[in-house]
Amino acid sequence: MAHSSVTLIRNGRIITAVDDYLADVLLQDGRVHTIGRDIQVGPDVQVVDATGLYVLPGGVDTHVHLENVIGPTITTDTFASGTKAAAFGGTTTIVDFALQTEADSPLGAIARAQGSAQAQVNVDYSLHVIIRRVDEQVLRDVRHAMHHEGVTSFKMFMAYPGVMMADDASIFRMLRQVGADGGMVALHAENGTVIDLLIKEALEAGHPSPRYHALTRPSLMEGEATHRGIRLAELAQAPIYFVHVSSNDALKHIVSARAEGIPVFAETCPHYLLFDDSVYDNDDFETAKFVMTPPLRKPEDQKHLWRALRYDDLQVIATDHCPFCMKAGHLGMRSSKLRGAGNFAEIPNGAPGIETRLVSLFDIGVMQGKLSLNRFVEL
Repeated sequence: MAHSSVTLIRNGRIITAVDDYLADVLLQDGRVHTIGRDIQVGPDVQVVDATGLYVLPGGVDTHVHLENVIGPTITTDTFASGTKAAAFGGTTTIVDFALQTEADSPLGAIARAQGSAQAQVNVDYSLHVIIRRVDEQVLRDVRHAMHHEGVTSFKMFMAYPGVMMADDASIFRMLRQVGADGGMVALHAENGTVIDLLIKEALEAGHPSPRYHALTRPSLMEGEATHRGIRLAELAQAPIYFVHVSSNDALKHIVSARAEGIPVFAETCPHYLLFDDSVYDNDDFETAKFVMTPPLRKPEDQKHLWRALRYDDLQVIATDHCPFCMKAGHLGMRSSKLRGAGNFAEIPNGAPGIETRLVSLFDIGVMQGKLSLNRFVEL
């Protein structure tokens, strides 16, 4: 018979989304068993003295990309390495993505992702499904996934024409069905066709450097797509969730819709709070480190994001952890930003963050007075 693992955290300052108090926490087999004062345990129980320390719940990162194949690229972290980094950083649950291929069903995507994750993960995990194609069979599979696979959130793209982008009618069909069944559609909101035109024009004008990644993805096009997504959700009478909100051009539509009572929810990411578009002010390829989508925005946008976090117009800080090497690593050029050394449009889009999210947000959020301890935990 296996022995249970028991640990007592003694006299810590416990912070939840609503509470702040001193207490002991008794853990059994990795789960909270009892919270109280002066809990008595036997000599065989490990005791951690947390006097003068914060005791926080494990973090939940609702947006990560581990082993994700995106076009010709693959993210660097495996489920093993990525979840190990998450655990070191205080995150104990991640939500990754199962990617529907053109010829595949959502159920096949879920099975593949579960098969890869199950033997590797070091923390709890769940899945969203990325939907690239919508037809009657896909809608039936989505309903099955919600009722029998425990998957209730589905991501769709308004960007990347010919690769990931869904048309408005497909997004509307998903919103209508998933919303009626009690789930949520998450949108990557950028006007993909206009952005593709701007990219083409920049390259034709002889501008291949990474800085043009940001210049060809203006915040106005994030705002336009966000507004369009909100109106599609309103018509479908469904809730909607916007991933990686980076700009006030997008945020103002979210704030306005929520004030109207429309069930709109959204996240931002640590990199949009920590860095601004000044990192793109040179033509050095090192700038490729900051090539993510949407790109970093202006300091004024950061102020609006922090305010929205304080007042609950943004409800989540997730990482969009999507790492690529700056050189050819163990996966070769498929996982390297060097793919785009001569063409910014070929640079794999993404940045890491799964390990550093909590500590960086505590430092710049709580310690600098932008977030209360309770709000930090809630986010």
